[in-house]
Amino acid sequence: MADATAQPAPPTLPVTFRPTRTRVVLLGVGAAMFLTITTIAVMLERLEPGERISFIFVAVLLSSVLVLLSRPKVVADEAGVTVVNLTTTRRLEWAQILRVNLRPGDAWVFLDLSDGTSLPALGIQPGVAKAQAIADARALRALAEAHGTGSKND
Repeated sequence: MADATAQPAPPTLPVTFRPTRTRVVLLGVGAAMFLTITTIAVMLERLEPGERISFIFVAVLLSSVLVLLSRPKVVADEAGVTVVNLTTTRRLEWAQILRVNLRPGDAWVFLDLSDGTSLPALGIQPGVAKAQAIADARALRALAEAHGTGSKND
């Protein structure tokens, strides 16, 4: 009889974790917003060329913010984990990850590191797809335990 508390087998490496639904929404809204503002800038006959350019510049700026917000991901491979957050990317070896945490109320996963710090991993966030985020956090935890020094006793 199988143990009910047994962890599932870790996923095959390499694997990328990212909030796919959130990413689709952000990129879709960014594209729609860019097209809408650009269309308005082109269709308004009273605008001077400089004003049209400023409309388009604002459209690019707003869309760029949404693209930036869609950037987070966590990529796990045989050598370790790459955490891509909004403006930073950090490469970790498996031995550096002591624990993968996703507690109730957390906006994203936190990685407890061997240097005593904690690193947020925005690529796994339960905002829109809670069940997927929990499954991804469990998979990353299983990988950390299998490849590194992670705690097997939660």
